[in-house]
Amino acid sequence: MKKVKDFEILKGSSADALIRQMLEGGGFTAKNVATGVDILEAMLKEQKILNFLSFPACIIATGTRGIIRDMVKRNWFHVLVTTCGTLDHDLARCYRDYFQGDFYMDDKELHRRNISRLGNVLVPNASYGEIIEEKMVEFLNSVYAEGKRELATYELCWEIGKRLNENSILHWCWKNGIPVIVPGITDGAVGYQIWQFSQDHKDLKINVFKDEQLLNDMVWEAEKSGALIIGGGISKHHVLWWNLFKKGLDYAVYITTAVEYDGSLSGARPREAISWGKIREKAKTVTIEADVTIALPIIYAALLERL
Repeated sequence: MKKVKDFEILKGSSADALIRQMLEGGGFTAKNVATGVDILEAMLKEQKILNFLSFPACIIATGTRGIIRDMVKRNWFHVLVTTCGTLDHDLARCYRDYFQGDFYMDDKELHRRNISRLGNVLVPNASYGEIIEEKMVEFLNSVYAEGKRELATYELCWEIGKRLNENSILHWCWKNGIPVIVPGITDGAVGYQIWQFSQDHKDLKINVFKDEQLLNDMVWEAEKSGALIIGGGISKHHVLWWNLFKKGLDYAVYITTAVEYDGSLSGARPREAISWGKIREKAKTVTIEADVTIALPIIYAALLERL
């Protein structure tokens, strides 16, 4: 039995020093955060491993986008799985600003002022739908003019990314050759614009089977695999599902605020995935029950010191 040690935080203490004290402090979610850093450090230091990052779109409307972008820029992960809204927010924020708001603002008044509220982030229509439509029409016309008629979602993401600036997650995924898989590609503004474009360009197709073939090839060739899984939904399940075919993930760090008792995939803990064979019985796992906009900056800062 190890003693619970009190925190002793000195002026100028580093993020990693704080994380190490969280581990020794032995307290609740703080210890899970510290354990998560240890697991991710081991996972990212593995030489022959396939590392996944999955996350929901909502966090890309916040400053957390910068951390996802920088992890991709540093090549920490080999494949991303996310939702269409990530493409929306990443593209939109390359050209327009989102703004700070409050959870308790008058939503009727916001609607009358053409402002949408995402939690406590304000998204003016001009910063979202309008700019996405303008740029996607431009991008799709360019792609079509190049003679491209059938694209996997990861190829579409690269086509968008190479047309965006260096603030973009998709830009760095294109630059580093990291596929971005979007299983629910039509569920967002970018997806809608693709559908809209297809009405006058019937030969343009999105081939999701090509995405699945890529995942199949990557997973079957992987000796080991690991994942940082933020939130839940289709992104989380797609990572777990494909790792079933290599007898499970060897490393898994979940960051979630979802509950387990309703039987949801979003709230399911790693031990449930073990029963399905999606995570190995001897895998290193932890669930960090926290808002990722709080937890991930601390985790990232600590990992920067270690890696």
